[in-house]
Amino acid sequence: MKLLKACVLALLIMFPTLSIHAQETITVRDMAGRSVQVPSRPDRILCLGPGTLRLMVYLRVQHKLAGIEGMEKNLPTGRPYWYANQTLARLPVIGPGGPAAINKDPDVEAVLGVKPQLIFITQMEPSRVEALQRKISIPVVLLSYGKVGSFDSALYDSLRLAGQIMGASMRAEEVIAYAEKSKKDLAARTGKITGERPVVYAGGIGFKGTHGIESTDAEYVPFEWTGARNGAKALGGREHVFADREKLLALNPDVIFLDAAGLPQVLQDYRKRPEYYRAFKAFKKDWVYVLYPYNFYTTNIESVLADSYAVGKVLYSQAFSDVDLKKKTDEIFKFFLGTSVSDQREKDFGVLGRRLTLPAS
Repeated sequence: MKLLKACVLALLIMFPTLSIHAQETITVRDMAGRSVQVPSRPDRILCLGPGTLRLMVYLRVQHKLAGIEGMEKNLPTGRPYWYANQTLARLPVIGPGGPAAINKDPDVEAVLGVKPQLIFITQMEPSRVEALQRKISIPVVLLSYGKVGSFDSALYDSLRLAGQIMGASMRAEEVIAYAEKSKKDLAARTGKITGERPVVYAGGIGFKGTHGIESTDAEYVPFEWTGARNGAKALGGREHVFADREKLLALNPDVIFLDAAGLPQVLQDYRKRPEYYRAFKAFKKDWVYVLYPYNFYTTNIESVLADSYAVGKVLYSQAFSDVDLKKKTDEIFKFFLGTSVSDQREKDFGVLGRRLTLPAS
């Protein structure tokens, strides 16, 4: 027995990568179609780029993280997943992260210092991903949310891919099923609405920073999922739109929703030119409501769902009469994040779907 132990020790000294419990590997195709050999169910991972860590939280494997990007510790108000996992702040910082780091190599020394077995990354060109993998000799898997600010099949594919690697395939399917069930519920409630629907508009939407009322989205997901008549479609552009102020006034939407992250800029502008806002029927009739931001380091899916139910509740109260918005939001957050952060969201942004109270002029 002593001789056997001595032989094993000698082998480990000669071949330090050899382990008695050798890590099994699998070969996967990432979201760029790259063939990558990765450890099966790795114990130490890193998440680089917008939204990568969020997907690990959805899959409930965030305890496998070996380090975090510095930006994750900053401005958590727009990212519910961080509120639900603030103990991750104790992990070593492996680079700044954030929008300025997109499509750039991480801090290689810091990355290697935490000894990850696998790196997940988003929003990097495939050639750069491949070059990074060669440089650090650690498998790098590219994930994707699809089109920015949307909710498409790329997100589901990324969840399934990460779930396969992390041994969380069942959880990935649960997340996808919950999202699809919610979309069907919203469609069923709003699909039976008869008569002409009001023209709605969402302002103050974040896009590479916060903006005022002119910042909108022609494919605003909560409107898409509730069958709302999005007035931004008539203002030009197919995705994010910076609306011409006079054209927006001419559109004169029946109901206006404001992204809570952009709300301070809207209110600041209101103080400067109240006459502009008072010309809108929505402001005259107090039909202006506040939603939570969901585009922060790409899309927070749980916030999209919560906003969608808030939109439905405001526009079609009878169809959503059985929905307690606070309880529904708690349910959504608990499912995606493992705990509800509704109280913290209310502290940061106020009650979801509330009617806007304008400052005294």
